[in-house]
Amino acid sequence: MYANSSPITSSQTDVHTHLNALVARHAAHPFRKPVTDYNRHAFDQSIATWRAHGSKPLIVDAGCGVGLSTLHLATQFPEHFVIGIDQSADRIERNTQWPEEVPANFICVRADLVDYWRLLLQHGIFPERHYILYPNPWPKIGHLARRWHGHPVFPAIVALGGTLECRSNWRIYIDEFAAALTQLSGQTVRGESHVPQQTITPFEEKYRASGHALWRCTAQLPQVCTR
Repeated sequence: MYANSSPITSSQTDVHTHLNALVARHAAHPFRKPVTDYNRHAFDQSIATWRAHGSKPLIVDAGCGVGLSTLHLATQFPEHFVIGIDQSADRIERNTQWPEEVPANFICVRADLVDYWRLLLQHGIFPERHYILYPNPWPKIGHLARRWHGHPVFPAIVALGGTLECRSNWRIYIDEFAAALTQLSGQTVRGESHVPQQTITPFEEKYRASGHALWRCTAQLPQVCTR
């Protein structure tokens, strides 16, 4: 079941030549797309739940899928509260690999990350830790703007600050993510090989079992209040 994932193939062999210019353009021109009412409602409900748990230090699990990574993070950081966000209700409601007993310090919410990230920033809610685990790599050379570091929302992700970690099974994605972080934060961020002692997402387990090399980059970012 697990050891059947094909490696990523792409005609792109290094960091995209247009990455620097694209990141600079997004930094200079804030993303103005209106936030939908549905995402605002989902945000308000999840933040109310976080506050009901004492507004513990916040961890964001962006693109949580079935929520297994959210569960693992909540177990690893019991003094924090973890919010997992995914746009797919089907994935969130699946939960096929969860144990019978789960900790109370997390929730999963269905919402569009683009809106959720911007709402966090608008409300001055800054995660202490922030994970983007195995996002869609969009490996075609023309797909740069679909990768998170090439998306107009990326400056908002960086402005949220905290410990930001991205993982992928495509080294170029991590090299680009690190380069974009370096460009916006002024820090030197580099990707590195990652061999997890315990896998925390179904994709991470599948990629490892399929013999893929895994990569990550981590940065300690300041918070940038926009209010």
